Amino acid sequence: MTRSRTYLDHNATTPLRQEARAAMLSALDLCGAPSSVHADGRAVRKVVEAARHDVADLVGALPKNVVFCASATEANNLALNLDWQRPGKPPLRRMAVSSVEHASVLSGVHPQNTELDLLPVDGNGVLDLRALEARLDAWRERGETGLVSVMLANNETGVVQPVAEIAARVREASGLFHCDAAQAAGKISFSINEIGADLLTISSHKLGGPLGAGALVLGSDGLHQPNALIRGGGQEKGLRAGTENAPALAGFGAAARAAARDLAHYGEASLALRSRLEQALRETSPDLVVFGGGARRLPNTLNFAEPGMAAETTLIALDLEGISVSSGSACSSGKVKVSHVLTAMGVAPALAGCALRVSLGRETTVQEIEFFVAAWKRLRKNLHDRRHRAA
Repeated sequence: MTRSRTYLDHNATTPLRQEARAAMLSALDLCGAPSSVHADGRAVRKVVEAARHDVADLVGALPKNVVFCASATEANNLALNLDWQRPGKPPLRRMAVSSVEHASVLSGVHPQNTELDLLPVDGNGVLDLRALEARLDAWRERGETGLVSVMLANNETGVVQPVAEIAARVREASGLFHCDAAQAAGKISFSINEIGADLLTISSHKLGGPLGAGALVLGSDGLHQPNALIRGGGQEKGLRAGTENAPALAGFGAAARAAARDLAHYGEASLALRSRLEQALRETSPDLVVFGGGARRLPNTLNFAEPGMAAETTLIALDLEGISVSSGSACSSGKVKVSHVLTAMGVAPALAGCALRVSLGRETTVQEIEFFVAAWKRLRKNLHDRRHRAA
């Protein structure tokens, strides 16, 4: 009997929820453009607006402030456009982001001649608030303000940032705060007002929805952006032109609704499994290093390394065992290069090159955790046996 694969890479993407699949199939039966005024168009528009309400409910926002995009990457790029107009507030001239942000923020669309300040983190990957204060003070001294972007939870380590404190400091400096919550939505409870975000990014496929859908959520009606990245027919409040992908958005909305419903259970179950995994690995590997272990983390994420066990070799070996994990973020896992997140945390390159990320999902079982641990023990023993023979 062939054993099915053990998928432990849920921070990269998640299996499609049955609710999302059903909603997508239903939407695929409709024929009409959501901007059309006839009955067929209105039927599709109803699907899109229902999804907008479900996504808004997940993050405690107003539905009218949810702007659908094709991905969280696109939403991040739109958020970084400094042309946001805010009544009674000064124009945005500067930009600062944490050094552990996703590539779509670090390499996203920045207005020309904009100076990008990288904010440092501590050894656990938590933003240095004093460095943020110093940057904001420097802006004040020049009579300027800007946009600050800090993710809610890191995609590699799972470390949760003190975003409410960050937002409060940015607000005092008359700045704009963007929070990439793609990894956090559906995993931990929060609302856009609670964390104080002016702009919030979320992703469909990180919470059981389909690929190809994301959203930029506005914190208030007072934000206006005259320079959309994609221009055309004026859809999505003029911020994202193009006919909306109604089937994908239907799946996004259904997944958001299911994620909100299951949030408490998911958190408890994931944390219990992660704790079981971490304990088993520590018992097997006394030299194990857990990155971000001294900070609050997503309940499903474990990023660790054993010195001498190169990630590239270990990933291949685990894949042959039928286990899917990753090294760093999924966007760079095909390259297996040293993580910029771990580098920013001060991790030595040799150790960072051994880092593995295991991320659990709602389908993960105790048996899968045990299977992974058994495979890890075999790989570790083989490595030590080879070293012993070579000595």
